[in-house]
Amino acid sequence: MRPAPDPSAGTTPVVPFGTAVRAWFLISLQTFGGPAGQIAVMQRTLVEEKRWIGQRRFLHAMNYSMLLPGPEAQQLATYVGWLMHGTRGGLVAGGLFVLPGVVALLVLSAVYVAWGETTAVTAVFAGLAPAVVAIVVQAVTRVGKRALTSRVLLGIAVAAFVALALFGVPFPVVVALAGVAGWALHRWRPAAVPEKAKDVDDGPAPLISDDELHTEAPSARRTLRVLVVGLVAWGVPLAAVALLTGAASVFTEQGLFFSGAAVVTFGGAYAVLAYVAQQAVGVYGWLAPGEMVRGLALAETTPGPLIMVVQFVAFLGAYRDPGSLDPWAAAVLASLLVTWVTFVPSFLFVLLGAPYMERLRGNRSLSAALTGITAAVVGVIANLGLYFAVHTLFTGVVAVDRWGLSLELPDLGTPRWVALAIACVAAVLLFRLRWSVLRTLGVCAVLGLAAGLAGLPV
Repeated sequence: MRPAPDPSAGTTPVVPFGTAVRAWFLISLQTFGGPAGQIAVMQRTLVEEKRWIGQRRFLHAMNYSMLLPGPEAQQLATYVGWLMHGTRGGLVAGGLFVLPGVVALLVLSAVYVAWGETTAVTAVFAGLAPAVVAIVVQAVTRVGKRALTSRVLLGIAVAAFVALALFGVPFPVVVALAGVAGWALHRWRPAAVPEKAKDVDDGPAPLISDDELHTEAPSARRTLRVLVVGLVAWGVPLAAVALLTGAASVFTEQGLFFSGAAVVTFGGAYAVLAYVAQQAVGVYGWLAPGEMVRGLALAETTPGPLIMVVQFVAFLGAYRDPGSLDPWAAAVLASLLVTWVTFVPSFLFVLLGAPYMERLRGNRSLSAALTGITAAVVGVIANLGLYFAVHTLFTGVVAVDRWGLSLELPDLGTPRWVALAIACVAAVLLFRLRWSVLRTLGVCAVLGLAAGLAGLPV
């Protein structure tokens, strides 16, 4: 394989940088509907329409992104940007991918805090929350069809769900064991981890060939430089906040918690939200269970990664515990800090590992570990759906914490009938009529508003 042109090495890029920036900005405005929709937008734009990158190269980048903690679609954009224009390309592609969502969710968080108690706004959120339950169920089925290609992989998914939902096993432990299981199965029972069929790519030759290697070869010097710069960019804002506001402030708590979450968020936003919700609601008390669902609904309506919901969590938590700051200033500061510590690791992981992954294309052991993690993610998303359903469709919750079990069950005598009805409508729109997520959320918001204005209990 011959090296691909690399702007970082002083050669002329195959795609002008300005052209790529405009393309990434247009992609960022279309990234609705979660990682599946976001990856589909990049597939259509980069692979099918512009032919900047080939199908096999795109899939290799996607597989590496799924292996990393963090939002896989944003990391995929960073990887492809790096392939085309080196480090600056990765930073621009990944940064533009999240920028519209940061601005939009910041505005929506402020709207929720300012008017969230009014009848109209409460009713709209009451319509959005049940739709999220249906959206998570759709995510389970979509990922399951792609990931659970054998009975053993189905068993991994079920085991992950049981471990999380019934026994409260920590999320990072579940992910790590799933990766080890995938690797072990490949080594001792390879038939249990079937290889995916190669995608056919009949289009014209891409500008960056599938068989070319990136010229930015891995080296200890480059790795150390990227690591030092990344850790400084990640840690300095957090250290500054801790020094200025104190170790016990909500800013420091949020910065440390979401810094830790950023390195264990395998499988994307859906996979980690149950863990974030449990800690943010049950441990830190930054928001109520129902508000976590509303935050995800807001994140679903904005472009960018769904993990942006952490910005909503930080905004509410700091607004309600601002310390010596004005509540609004505290909320904005916390939301921007949490966004920073959540996404800087994503850039760091991609820019550190991309040169090595270019040399590891086709490594079957790595693919097998990824297959095990992806199977477990199905169970993780199912656990998230259960969590949201319990807190959205019922008023009362029964906690079970004995005989080794640790779970929450709905009080079947306290159903929210309006929420149940809207969830059913959302399921029909998504599964039967195959509507988009954004369109479904719009209809459910209108239904919630109508129910609230009609005086129904929402």
